[in-house]
Amino acid sequence: MGSAVNELLVALQAHLTLDAALGALIGPDGLRDRRVLGLDLPALLLGTVEARDFSTASEAGLECLLTLEAWSAEGRREVEAVADAVRGLLDDAELSLPGHRLVSLRHRRTVSRREAKTGFFVAEMSFRAVVE
Repeated sequence: MGSAVNELLVALQAHLTLDAALGALIGPDGLRDRRVLGLDLPALLLGTVEARDFSTASEAGLECLLTLEAWSAEGRREVEAVADAVRGLLDDAELSLPGHRLVSLRHRRTVSRREAKTGFFVAEMSFRAVVE
């Protein structure tokens, strides 16, 4: 049995990669696990993952708080379009995790802002996943 966090991230990436509408917004290489200078924007990045024990008396469980970041050099409208697509794809999504079971995946909040250092716009989307 693999790591529940890694299985969740792999399933999440696969689910997002399969969506043609999101692909049209961010391009074929737009989903990444880190921001690399010089690569095309807009992009969707896997951000922080915080995992907590969420076990019950009878079941082992894990609560994962995930952050995905939409980046744009163009403006807030573009990051909000990417964020809207991601929320639609992931909120309450049913993902298959080999060796584990995804109980729930819910959007918690999205915060968008202009990054002072780069001048780029970013929308940070927080999700909560519960895995058994």
